[in-house]
Amino acid sequence: MAVLLYAGLAAGCLLAGRLLIHYFQLESYQFPGYLRTLKRNLRKALLPGLLTALLFAASFFAMSVIARDFSWVHYAILAVVAVCGGFFIGRLCAEKKAKKALIFTPRIKRLYCMGAVLFFGILLLLGMSAEQSGTDSLWGKIASVLVLAFPVFLPLWIALAGLLAWPIEKGISELYFRDAQRILKERKDLIKIGITGSWGKTSVKFILGTILEEKYHTLVTPASFNTPMGVTKVIRSRLEPGHRVFVAEMGARHVGDIKEMCRLVHPMIGILTSVGPQHLDTFKTVERVAKTKYELIDALPEDGLAVFADDGDIVRGLWQKTTLDKMLSGLDAAADDVWAENIAVSGEGSTFDLCTREQRIPCRTALLGELNIRNILVCACVGLKLGMTAEEIARGIGKIQPIEHRLQLMANPGGMTVIDDAFNSNIRGAEQAFRVLRDMPGQRILVTPGMVELGSREEEMNRAFGRAAADCCDLAILIGEKRSEAIAAGLKDGGFPAEKILVVNSLDEATAELRGRVKPGDTVLFENDLPDNY
Repeated sequence: MAVLLYAGLAAGCLLAGRLLIHYFQLESYQFPGYLRTLKRNLRKALLPGLLTALLFAASFFAMSVIARDFSWVHYAILAVVAVCGGFFIGRLCAEKKAKKALIFTPRIKRLYCMGAVLFFGILLLLGMSAEQSGTDSLWGKIASVLVLAFPVFLPLWIALAGLLAWPIEKGISELYFRDAQRILKERKDLIKIGITGSWGKTSVKFILGTILEEKYHTLVTPASFNTPMGVTKVIRSRLEPGHRVFVAEMGARHVGDIKEMCRLVHPMIGILTSVGPQHLDTFKTVERVAKTKYELIDALPEDGLAVFADDGDIVRGLWQKTTLDKMLSGLDAAADDVWAENIAVSGEGSTFDLCTREQRIPCRTALLGELNIRNILVCACVGLKLGMTAEEIARGIGKIQPIEHRLQLMANPGGMTVIDDAFNSNIRGAEQAFRVLRDMPGQRILVTPGMVELGSREEEMNRAFGRAAADCCDLAILIGEKRSEAIAAGLKDGGFPAEKILVVNSLDEATAELRGRVKPGDTVLFENDLPDNY
């Protein structure tokens, strides 16, 4: 009869652990990232289990007072209380305004099933052990207490369920992965392009797709699909016989990630957008970042093409050591194969001349800023190499739409200008956004939580972030007390007045502050937005 109780408690724990499973998904089912998220959000992570344990213990002792001898009815009531309580605790503790909600993918459903089996199995073993030992024995008492305390360790039980499910997921992933490999291998006519970099990957991907579409039917991986399984899904579900070009964004958080992506795609053209201090919490050093990004170039065939965005630093050094057919793009007319001149930026976008050794192409785009011009240039290299004319490239550039949350001008009926640059801020992109803000009219307001995923360099980089912003805005609204300390220090280093620095706890509070401070003609820059696991 107690089996009902164990089943109910197992189900209640799973329902209560919704937030923890969400964290696991946000960290791409990577255990080191999941554990870092637990540590970063310790109180929130422990709350679902503690509440479930308190509810279960209270209901169990209350039932013990009511009935000396439990029948199946009493066990059933306790099971229902555990399930209903777990459901409401899960809802209570879940992120209320998640930017990326928990998605019930087949993998998540399998994780829930594994969790149900695991939780029930552990509880059943503890319960049976207590019964066999007798509730008066020392082990019987310990086992009974462990049953009652089981929900407290919910973060670890979720991790254990993920660990047990890993071989199953690996097998399933490999089947899908090989099917996607087969599909690409059969498409001898398909031009396959890989894009990687510390930042700019997604922007370059969409820009390239728009330009190439002027001549080739092109499939670009959507949104931020940049993992092996994400790209596998796109290949299996969206690649059509009419597509001539396939563009895959390749993300990485660990050494070897790009190599795995190349094992899937086998790109003929590789684009390296940047190398810098991103994901240092996993890479540890910029040198390891560079090594991982260069895995794309190493994977290209002997007749492949390597395209580099000239940064005058690490990427240029990687370009210099490359022996394949290669192109370099940037703003250096002396060194680059493709460069830009006469750049002009306004509230309506940018104009520039796209230059090569043979021609000059006047271009206009709705995108803002020098960094976006650099992104366009690296894409123009590919277009030129694939035989596109100057007219086709210029026409494609003119059709590029602002990319969501990346220096995106937002229409606002209140008469103010809003620049949304809320996606994955990095120091170089932030500096570009600050330069755009500096040239805008009216009161210039910066709203930001700073930068994350920088490991031991986070404080240093956020201080540099603040210094870069100091001469570009008139009011800085910083989100989050702890991270804001370094940003505020950097602002003050740059001579920014302390009374113009406002620290709030959330984006909602920042928005409320804006309502009372913004006037028609002012400009507001939203720089970066923290993911749910922060």
